[in-house]
Amino acid sequence: MSTIPFSAPPANDNDFEIGDHVEVLCDHDFEDDRVRDWLDGVVVKKGHKKVAIQFHKNVYLTDGWMVPDRVLWCALGSQNIRKPMKKRRTRS
Repeated sequence: MSTIPFSAPPANDNDFEIGDHVEVLCDHDFEDDRVRDWLDGVVVKKGHKKVAIQFHKNVYLTDGWMVPDRVLWCALGSQNIRKPMKKRRTRS
């Protein structure tokens, strides 16, 4: 079986490790309302194709069911997971 040569390994910008802080685009509680927005979480488990992220707020599946233990699994190549956006601190 022949291999396909390449000049560089594929870039994986979404390489997350356990303990990393991430943001996930998901349905969650925000001030007594359910919204779909980016929510901060922590990677608690990593597999070959998915990572598990745990949140401090309730998160929901797209069909409306609340996710048990606030742990949501996301595919590694998904557009719905990213490294946290840097927030600028304003001086007062």
